[in-house]
Amino acid sequence: MDRILVSWIGRKDLEARTRSREHAEAQGPVLSTLLAERFGRAELIYNYETSEVEPYLDWLGEQCTIPLNSAHAQLTTPVHFGEIYQAVDAWLTQVTERYPDHLLCILLSPGTPAMQAVWILLGKTKYPAVFFQSSIEQGVQQVDIPFDISAEFLPQLTARSNRQLGKLAVAEVPIAAAFDDILTRDPVMEGLIAQANIVARRDVPVLIQGETGTGKELFATAIHNASNRREKHFVAVNCGAIPRDLIDASLFGHVKGAFTGAAAAKPGYFEAADGGTLFLDEIGELPLDAQVRLLRVLQSGDFYPVGGATAKRVDVRVIAATNRNLMDEVTAGRFREDLFYRIAVGVLRLPPLRDRPTDILLLADFLLDRINLDAAGQPGFSKKALSVKARNAIKQHHWPGNVRELYSTLLRASLWSFGERIEAPDIDAALFRERGASEGILGRRLNEDFDIQSVLDEVVQHYAGRALEQANNNRTQAAKLLGLGSYQTLNNWMNKHQVKIEPG
Repeated sequence: MDRILVSWIGRKDLEARTRSREHAEAQGPVLSTLLAERFGRAELIYNYETSEVEPYLDWLGEQCTIPLNSAHAQLTTPVHFGEIYQAVDAWLTQVTERYPDHLLCILLSPGTPAMQAVWILLGKTKYPAVFFQSSIEQGVQQVDIPFDISAEFLPQLTARSNRQLGKLAVAEVPIAAAFDDILTRDPVMEGLIAQANIVARRDVPVLIQGETGTGKELFATAIHNASNRREKHFVAVNCGAIPRDLIDASLFGHVKGAFTGAAAAKPGYFEAADGGTLFLDEIGELPLDAQVRLLRVLQSGDFYPVGGATAKRVDVRVIAATNRNLMDEVTAGRFREDLFYRIAVGVLRLPPLRDRPTDILLLADFLLDRINLDAAGQPGFSKKALSVKARNAIKQHHWPGNVRELYSTLLRASLWSFGERIEAPDIDAALFRERGASEGILGRRLNEDFDIQSVLDEVVQHYAGRALEQANNNRTQAAKLLGLGSYQTLNNWMNKHQVKIEPG
């Protein structure tokens, strides 16, 4: 495995360019390490003026033959832990995504003590690495740091700042106790809870968007319980699970004899939720003809049971949810525009678990406690706890299935782990790994249907979309993430490979 050296550029490194080679310290920590150890490339970060660093980088490139890359970190001070953490974390994300198969090697020597502390924190948690140090007295050595750090202790200075801003934005509206079941320390989620708390008090339709497993029904339940309808029924319906020929009867009920098997009249979900809240989960799965009839009852409150000649009236608040982009569905003609605007009044977009790093271990602890409680008293039960390395493994996983996947993974790990502690290999064994995109692309058969251009289109569309999402649609930053020279180059690639960007 190729090794990649990452390091701050320190003052002694910059001075090395002009020192006499007769001095033992002439090379500086970075060059000394590059000459003493074998690395495939070096990625360097600095907070000095670029004009001061560029001559050093030119000189360094003359002393060694491996590829060198550098990045400027804009710090107000080199001792501010929060700024250093944010700069290094963002930079290491880019480095590890560009070189996923390289072993990360961190040189601790250059930089301030705060910079060294952040290296250790990140290198023992989020970006597993080996450590080196370089000194005049002892030369270049690999350093063994004989302790583990739980990833839950990563600095959250930015999160706290965003949280304070969020409170100001909602004017410190007291949050109803109904939202206590939504566990979070994430500032975005806290802002959504504040918004949901406000919309709960207003009798308007709500649309909750988010990937499967992000907690859409949990939010819907909390909104109902915080509303003036809390004393009435909350009826949850999965629209995708209703057979197409039973949609009308399920939503609006039917009279006796309306169809074969209708031996008695039966109320539908709307009637059951009268006075309360009807939660229409996966509303994007409804066919267009059913959407027409749903729109009518949302507009007027009136509907006809299947086979009935007399209209019924209900007072129902609708909360809809979907894992689809309904605007895309409207454009494609699969979802009615008038229905979309009817339900999309209070809109909440729930982030996936991978975008809530401060919540992952909080939820893991809560879910494991629930698993332990459910299993207590069963044969062979022993209360399980997560080791530090297991917690770090959980923190580093992408969680495409969100909270639902986290729960099932912890349940499997608790079943198969020995003893009272769940270790990192137990978590790894319990995960269902997604087949890599490259495996699917590289394994395609070469036959008359094969089209290399479509394969290239697929790769560029995938990674350009990810880079733009990560860079919040900043094309200059996205180009850097993709290793492209400029945003113009990115634009050319996007045009050539037909990359379409959704409106933000």
